[in-house]
Amino acid sequence: MSYKSLKNWDRGQKEPLLSKLTERVHHQEPLKERISQCIYRLRVQQNRLEGANLKTQQHDKSLFDKCVQAQMAKDTARSTMYANEIAEIRKMARITMRSELALEQVVLRLETIQEFGDVAATMGPIAGVVQAIKNQVQGVIPQVGYELGEISDALNGVVMEVGEATGQSYDFEASGTEAQKILSEANTVADTRMREKFPELPSPALAYERPAESTVPR
Repeated sequence: MSYKSLKNWDRGQKEPLLSKLTERVHHQEPLKERISQCIYRLRVQQNRLEGANLKTQQHDKSLFDKCVQAQMAKDTARSTMYANEIAEIRKMARITMRSELALEQVVLRLETIQEFGDVAATMGPIAGVVQAIKNQVQGVIPQVGYELGEISDALNGVVMEVGEATGQSYDFEASGTEAQKILSEANTVADTRMREKFPELPSPALAYERPAESTVPR
């Protein structure tokens, strides 16, 4: 069933006068407009994550250069300090990068729904993905996490309304599986981009992660 057949899909649809008055009283915007607002808000958060990724790459490059210089100077303590900091930065970068990529997929799916209409079940996984990204990113960029939480609530509201209007039951298991698939695809692409954008540290910088070799003579 297409969303476009729902009476509250778009303002352009003809509705009885009583329905229009009721809508004004409750200030309930059409589904298409609410989805459009979610798309806009998601793009804003996607841009924030993209900006955070660029800053992270610049900071990583600066520390990387310092780490290499410390190694060349045989300053093991300083190179280890820089290497540890780089490791923490890259953990955050991986989170923001995969979150940005997952949001990109969510926006594309919502744009498809907005343009062509789609079955109610399509919205469930999207809301689940946004909630999962919110949980991942809130410890790194709290403001983005907060905004994604509100967007997730809005999307869940659309899911519930469509389900009530169409009488379609919501399949939580299928929705969760599809949401995990979207997140998994984003993680795979993020891992590839991490290898491309963040050079591997020279092996001496990683020496602190390996047990020191025994110096006891055999």
